[in-house]
Amino acid sequence: MNRLSRAVLGLFAAPRVNMREDYGKVRRVQQRLAALSGPRYRTAYRQTVAEVAGRLVPVRVFQPRQKRRDDVLLFFHGGGWVTGDIESYTPACATMADLTGCVVASVDYRLAPEHPFPAGLEDCFGVARLLLQEPHRAGIGSAGNVVLVGDSAGANLAAAVSLMLRDQGLRTAGRQILLYPVTHWDHDPLTSPFASVRHHGEDYRLTNTEVQDYFELYVPDPVQRRNPLVAPLMATDLSGQPASLVITAELDLLRDEGEEYGRALRAAGNEVRIHRVESALHGFIALPRFSRSLREAYEVIDDFLDGSLNGGPT
Repeated sequence: MNRLSRAVLGLFAAPRVNMREDYGKVRRVQQRLAALSGPRYRTAYRQTVAEVAGRLVPVRVFQPRQKRRDDVLLFFHGGGWVTGDIESYTPACATMADLTGCVVASVDYRLAPEHPFPAGLEDCFGVARLLLQEPHRAGIGSAGNVVLVGDSAGANLAAAVSLMLRDQGLRTAGRQILLYPVTHWDHDPLTSPFASVRHHGEDYRLTNTEVQDYFELYVPDPVQRRNPLVAPLMATDLSGQPASLVITAELDLLRDEGEEYGRALRAAGNEVRIHRVESALHGFIALPRFSRSLREAYEVIDDFLDGSLNGGPT
């Protein structure tokens, strides 16, 4: 990528905020933006709840304009386990439903730091377990084929849920789609094993400092951050996982760890497709529908949902 292109993309860099102090402000901004766009999507979804360990976890269910598949995409939103919710992700989920022709169920899991690890994961696992084992209690409707989907921290939660389902001997999802997932615990450019952390951790959409702030809020104990349910790449056994699609963004500091997780899944005997979206930034799943990055990603997702793992490893 030439210097001019890098300079233009640098204009889209995330504001340099201290997430440990300013996460509340970020949430409020997201809520205001969601309130502006929310009314146009209200006919696209219905609100429900799933009972998980005595708690009611909000779930927003999106119907596609034209249903083309029986799959239910169980979606866990991004935001570093600290920000984001079903309101701020409503446009992205409505787009996901329309472009895949699938029902999308978005889980409003608990956020850190008020609810640190494993609270949000327990909510996601609980909803997934209900949908897979007792769909009539999940409040979502007929389950069909369940596909776990998440972006960024949400993809981390999807990967962790898949590991938990296997470890507890429960029915697992048939497929999982991991969009630029967090899979490793170290995002310090001086110590990280991944080149993308050093090359793309300062200039663009997500920064090294921001990711490290998220980890401190989500998992206050540094030792616990190496737990495979926090950093799936640390798992010693990745067998028995769903057929997986890992999509990464070229200019994302999480790129290399996401692709490495895909290779680790494949080495453990799982079916995996890894696809890198060139010139894309972290978070592109929330871009407008005309975005090239978004359109490319959904072409790959469509192929994957149709059963194709072709396209070759990266």
